[in-house]
Amino acid sequence: MTKARMETFSDGVIAIIITIMVLELKVPHDPSPAALTPLVPVFLSYLLSFIFLGIYWNNHHHLLHAVHHVGGGVLWANLHLLFWLSLIPFATAWMGENHFAPWTLVLYGIILLGAAIAYTILTLTLLKLHGKDSMLAAAMGRDFKGKVSIVICLAAIPLALVKWWLACALYVLVAIIWLVPDRRIEKTITN
Repeated sequence: MTKARMETFSDGVIAIIITIMVLELKVPHDPSPAALTPLVPVFLSYLLSFIFLGIYWNNHHHLLHAVHHVGGGVLWANLHLLFWLSLIPFATAWMGENHFAPWTLVLYGIILLGAAIAYTILTLTLLKLHGKDSMLAAAMGRDFKGKVSIVICLAAIPLALVKWWLACALYVLVAIIWLVPDRRIEKTITN
C-alpha cells in the first residue's frame, strides 16, 4: 500500500484541527484594545497548541519521506496519533478559557503525552515494517527527543496540580525541543 493516501488524509485532519482551534478564538464586541486583555490566555494556549500541531505535521511529513510503503498496522497507528491530536482543540479551549487552571493543564498534558506515545507507536510500527537495516531505522537512531518529551510530559502532569506555571513551562520546553525540525531523516535521505 502506498503512503500517499495516508499522508494526504493526515494533512487534511491536521488542517481541520487547526481550523477548529482558530474558530474557538471569539472576537470581543468591544472595539477597544482593552477588550483583548481577557483573551491573552486564550491566545497563548492557541499559540502553544498551534506550535505543537505544526511540530507533529512537520515531523510526520519527514517520517513518511523515509518510508516506502505502509500497511494496515501503520494505518491504525496513524489513526491513533490523529485521535490524540484531534483532542487538542478541546483541551486548548478549556485551558485558555480557564486561564491555565491546574486541571486544564492536567488534561492538556495527558493529551500531549497520548500524542507523543502514539507518534512513538507509529514510528515503531513503521520500523517493524521496514526493518532494522532500513533508511528509517538509520534516521531514527535512539530517538532521544521522543523519549525525553514523554518523560517531561509525565513530570508536568502531576506538577500541574502543585505549580501550574511550572507545568506550563515544561510544555513550552517540549515545544522548544521540537521546534527545530528533526533533521535526522533529512540527513539520512540526502547522504
